[in-house]
Amino acid sequence: MDKNAKIFLAIIGVVVLGVIAAAVFRGNAGPTGPGEYDGFAQCLADESAVFYGAFWCQHCQNQKKLFGSSQKLLPYVECSTPNGQGQIKECIDKKVMTYPTWEFADGSRMTGEIPLSTLAEKTSCSLRQSSSEASELPK
Repeated sequence: MDKNAKIFLAIIGVVVLGVIAAAVFRGNAGPTGPGEYDGFAQCLADESAVFYGAFWCQHCQNQKKLFGSSQKLLPYVECSTPNGQGQIKECIDKKVMTYPTWEFADGSRMTGEIPLSTLAEKTSCSLRQSSSEASELPK
């Protein structure tokens, strides 16, 4: 194979790897843009609700999926260490024993996958609150 053919194949290889890497990165990126529950998720944070979970917990993933692209605004604390074998100090100190765990301003907790309507009742946050309404609320 001549030198030009080798260079051409090398360039094609780099381009293909770049396209694959971009597709993988884009596929693993979290939701972007405004979401249906942005105002609700922000209200949960404003009302001092906290969602404790772990990246390896399927129920935590299901809970996040209920929020769609608004999950980026959740008051979420990742309790797992990166290797999935332990807990971070905050979760140990809070005695979080199961995932998901929601803790509310009054100190009460709920565990498991909690319906959005139940979270709304517990926090007095409206599911119908738009993201623009949330940004207009006094802090």
